[in-house]
Amino acid sequence: MNHLTTRRQFLQASVIGSVAAMCGRSPLGAEPDSVPAYLKGYEAAYRQDPRQAALTWFRKAKFGLFLHYGLYSLLSGHEWVQLRERIPVVEYAKLKDRFTAEKFDADFITDLARAAEMRYVNITTRHHDSFCLFETRQTDFHSVNSPARRDLVGELAAACRKKGLGLCLYYSHGRDWRHPHAPNNDQWRGSARPKYDPPEPTYAYGQDYDLRKYLDFMTAQITELLTNYGPIAAIWLDGIAVPVSGHRAKFNCQELYDHIHRLQPQVLVSYKQGLLGTEDFFAPEHKAVNNPSGKPMEICSTLQEKSWGYSAQARHISADEAWAKLVAASTARANLLLNTGPLPDGAIPPEHVRVLRALGQRIRAEGWPAPVASAAPAAPPEAKQSKPAAPTK
Repeated sequence: MNHLTTRRQFLQASVIGSVAAMCGRSPLGAEPDSVPAYLKGYEAAYRQDPRQAALTWFRKAKFGLFLHYGLYSLLSGHEWVQLRERIPVVEYAKLKDRFTAEKFDADFITDLARAAEMRYVNITTRHHDSFCLFETRQTDFHSVNSPARRDLVGELAAACRKKGLGLCLYYSHGRDWRHPHAPNNDQWRGSARPKYDPPEPTYAYGQDYDLRKYLDFMTAQITELLTNYGPIAAIWLDGIAVPVSGHRAKFNCQELYDHIHRLQPQVLVSYKQGLLGTEDFFAPEHKAVNNPSGKPMEICSTLQEKSWGYSAQARHISADEAWAKLVAASTARANLLLNTGPLPDGAIPPEHVRVLRALGQRIRAEGWPAPVASAAPAAPPEAKQSKPAAPTK
């Protein structure tokens, strides 16, 4: 038995124990007065106002690790490969039978985040292709029902709790390329669906189409994520270009936000640059946005150019380039969420390991980068959304 297997068994046992401990307790899987491990030092503030304590923590966290991993990783060609290559739903689903995640090591990932002086980790629980990295009762399209036989979200939750890191959960909200009732191309834009020709036979059309079924599916999955894995730092929603392309009220997002806060009051909610304005923080890509509200901001960017999921063709950035991203975030008074796309087997690319360790060494030697004189203010969120760019996230 190798060291990786031993650590994996420990984390899997921790997940099972955490779920079992939830019986008869609060949604956090702990007694009501307990404080999440990542909020150590904020105990008094947490007992007075959990979400305010979490916001204070988030503003000081500065740096987080983003993980884009899923079936698309097996094709080594960008997380939008299903849409770009118009791979039929049934054909794409066959990738599940090749998903082993044999080198996905939550203990290594969280140690790497700590070495980089990061304070939280965010993982794609379910990307636009709808494959889930957690066990769910809402679909059989998930990692436990693959050759991996593993709940990767659960393993990462246990490791984050052990290391005192906040766990943030990415969830694709505006887009789903598998669910029959997800936003379609007839009513929505923003790359809602791959443009299949002939039409994809598994999708619902016309009078059979019911967006509410998709919304109920998402609410059920987010409920699972907030009841099965202990305290969560943030729910990070993606796919904003779709709801802003039509009648966004149909997505009932405020209802979802309220539900999230009822389940775990400390959880912060983000929907990219802000869909309703009631989100807890903004999370634009690569550059800051105008922020008159004064809410916390988190800039998400990548360690490989033009791709979030692993791409064999993408150029990996250098440690100096990554440092420049930290400087830009500091200048914008924002956190930096720096992304890595694990290899098909789940291992972190060695180029990214080297850069993240170098960043941590530099932070410990020099301190956090100071802000520099800012350039012209960024365009407001709505202006950015009015000019759809090529698909990124």
